[in-house]
This record gives sequence, C-alpha cells and structure tokens, in this order.
Amino acid sequence: MSLKNKLKRMKHHIAKEDKENTPSVEEVKIANEGEIPFMDEWKKVNVSPYCFDGSFCLIREVRYPLETAHGKYSFKELLKAVDLWNEFGKGHPLSSFGHDASDLFFFDTETTGLGGGAGNTIFLLGYARVEGKELVLKQHILPQPGDEIPLYQSFLEKVDYTTLVTYNGKAFDWPQVKTRHTLIREHVPKLPSFGHFDLFHASRRMWKHKLDRVKLTDVEKEILDFHRVDDVPGFLAPMIYFDFVERKDPEGLIKILIHNEKDILSLVSLYVHLSFQILNADPKRSDQEALNVGKWFDYVGNKEEAFVSLKEASKKKDPSAGEAKFHLAFYYKREKDYLKAHELWLEASKECEGWIQLESMIELAKIEEHQFRRLKQALEFAYIALETALKNKENKKVTNKKIESLQKRLERLNQKIKKNVEE
Repeated sequence: MSLKNKLKRMKHHIAKEDKENTPSVEEVKIANEGEIPFMDEWKKVNVSPYCFDGSFCLIREVRYPLETAHGKYSFKELLKAVDLWNEFGKGHPLSSFGHDASDLFFFDTETTGLGGGAGNTIFLLGYARVEGKELVLKQHILPQPGDEIPLYQSFLEKVDYTTLVTYNGKAFDWPQVKTRHTLIREHVPKLPSFGHFDLFHASRRMWKHKLDRVKLTDVEKEILDFHRVDDVPGFLAPMIYFDFVERKDPEGLIKILIHNEKDILSLVSLYVHLSFQILNADPKRSDQEALNVGKWFDYVGNKEEAFVSLKEASKKKDPSAGEAKFHLAFYYKREKDYLKAHELWLEASKECEGWIQLESMIELAKIEEHQFRRLKQALEFAYIALETALKNKENKKVTNKKIESLQKRLERLNQKIKKNVEE
C-alpha cells in the first residue's frame, strides 16, 4: 500500500475515534447548563444554552399561531400576500413570486454601536419565519464578546436563508454580519447567498409624503396601527448589553430581546401591508399611495402596471391627481397621442406648483413647437416656464443649466417666429 493511501486510512480512523470520544452538543449543554448564571431567569423567557467549541451562546424561541395579530394584520395574511405575488407574476423589488411564505426570513440585529467596522459587535441575531401553522421567532444571544463562534454556528447550521426581509438591512445589518463572520469564518459555516427585501427603502418611497421620519417605530404607529408599550429605546441597547456582560443579570437584556422581537414582528406586518398596497389589495389605499405605487412601477420599468396605477390616481379629486397626470402624460407622449398628453400636462400645470408645474410647461412648449407647429403658443409656455424656474431657484432640480436651456429655447422660438414673419 502506498504511503498516500496509508495516510488516508489513518486519517479516517482518527476522525472516527475523535467522533466517538467527543460528547454531543446535547451532552455538553447539559454538562454546562448549571454553570450559566441566572439560568432559571433565562428559562422563564424560553431561553436555553447552545454549547459549541468550548463556549456557548443563548437561544430564545417563541412560537405564534398564524392567527395572532400584530397591528392591523395577523401573521396568516403573510400567506395571502405571497399568494398574491405568485398570481401577479410580474417584476417588482418586493415580489415574492416563485416563493412560499416559509421562504421569507424576517431578520434584525442588535449591536454595540451604530458605526461599521470590526469594532462593532453584534450581540443579538433575531429572525422569524413561517413553519407550518406557526410563526417561529428565534434570537441568538452573545453572552460575552469573544463567544461568537457558537453564536454564528447556531445561527448558520440549520436555517435555509432564501430571502432576507430587513429594515435598512442592506446598508447596516447584513454588512455587519459579514464583517463579524469574516473574523471567524474558518470555524463556522459559510454565509448563504439570498434575495433581499429592504423595507426601509420601500417605506421611504411609499410614505415620505406623510412621515417626517421613516423609522420603524414611526411606520408602526402611523401605518400599521401598532403602538409599543414600555419599550426600551434601541439606542440604549449597547449600554444595557455591556451592563449585562459585567453583572450577568439578564433583566435589562430581556427587555432588549422584547424590543428586537417587536421589530421583527413588525417586519412581517409591514411586508404584508406593502404587498397589499402595491398589488392594490388594500381598499383603504390612498390616492397618494396609488400615485407612489405607479411611480415605483415606472422606476423599475414595469410600464404596464405603472400606467394602471397612475391612471387610477389621476382620476381622483386629490392633490396627488395633478402629479399623477404629469407622469401619465409621458405614457401618452410615447404612444404619440399628443392631444391627450397635452391635455394632461395642461391640467397638471394648473393643479401643481413648483417643479411639476415647470416641467409641465416645458413639455407643453415642446409639443406646441414640434408636434402642433404652433410657435406662438410654444413661446408663451416657454416664457411661463422660465418665470416658474426663476421663482423656484431654491429647488435643487431647478439648476442653472435648466434656466439656460429655457433661455435658449426662447431665443430659438423668437428667431423662428421672426423668420416666418419675414417670409
């Protein structure tokens, strides 16, 4: 037998012997549980230890029947939202087409600071997902800095992360996970690849017109009809965690777990609500929300659905109708229905102010000049556009380049009119 084959056989027997002599996770857990401070208090809130590689983390599990309500929705309506996306079958950044409700992984973290980099430690990894007739929420807790190997081992070993649902997770939570994982990647499973629904950006797109801020707690109160009681502010989490590390008493940290739990449950309700808004399944959808849905579809290139939403919003007697008409006019212009586009831009210019009024006048000047060949009317609209631009110079969209372009348009139109008179 060659030396190479002998080494292979020896490696096999050594591995087998090590496996036989190594206690299971359950055996280690039982052996060490009595050494964990305040374990009786932890058990009262469904927390148990997870031991691995000579250290441990803590895991909390809470199960909710799908009929449980959080704000204006029950968790069961997540199944309806996913079914609607599968029936819809068209592209959108929040579309769960091709997925089951159980594929969505609602995820949030708590960290020792708001900055990035290796100095910021994640001490809580929380998530929820549908399992059968329940929504199962789990939280993986770091007992002290330095015990991250069992934290990430427990987090990564069994869960299938198909599609992440977060609130600002693309910019903060998941980059933090990747940074911390890099430090211990030789000891734990790889991070999975997945889709990602970031509901922070969705909320800002949908409700920045009515909310001064789109923090999750603001969206909960104003949109989801969920009001927190005796909640610990998130900014206190680092201080409470370091106090726990020093004293081991879990009283304060348990309040952070409840705070994180509410964050995660709100993600479920928020995804349902956003889905119902986008798919026009909410009978209480406002005209402004219909407009924002149409603009969103337009932004992502789904012109057919954008047209439907914008047309609906344009028919309402609401301040948003003028803006809807402005955007809808571009669709008619692309179809060369210049009369309809002209009609809508004229109405938008009367119903709106500022930037939309300015752009409507510019579009009207273009149609009058190039399609209708009515130079005097084009000149009139161009003059009004320039006056509007000068009145709104504080608007970032009204640039010097925009004003110069209008001045050149006026010069050209005046020259054309003069030439026609001379001829």
